[in-house]
Amino acid sequence: MSSADGCPCGRTGAFGLLDYASCCGRFLDAGADAPDAQTLMRSRYTAYALRRNDYLLATWAPEHRPQDLDDGAGTTWLGLEVLDHQVLDGDHAEVEFIARFRAATGPARALRERSRFVRRDGRWLYLDAVTPRTAPPTGGGRAGAG
Repeated sequence: MSSADGCPCGRTGAFGLLDYASCCGRFLDAGADAPDAQTLMRSRYTAYALRRNDYLLATWAPEHRPQDLDDGAGTTWLGLEVLDHQVLDGDHAEVEFIARFRAATGPARALRERSRFVRRDGRWLYLDAVTPRTAPPTGGGRAGAG
């Protein structure tokens, strides 16, 4: 991915879509720590899109981290929509989102998740996922069409 390409997480700024280098590239390639849970979640989405399992594992809380991850071959990530970001206290936050993707075979699909994050030693980590608090969007089976 070129550093000037639009970031897969879809974050926008004053002039439109942020480029990868100034958005999630700071975390995936330059080693900066995400300043908040939503930014970490966006960078983890980008890591899935770019098949950067090293980053995913490094930003996963050790007590919930899997030994390894599927390489994601055949999955194309189509877009991310952040629905909610709640700071529960100084060291805990939740981010609800919809991630659209297409597997190697089959139609586009949507994953709706409410992720929990914890901050340890000043660094945000993905903890786990819980059931979203709100009802999933309706659309007559058109998930991923947008």
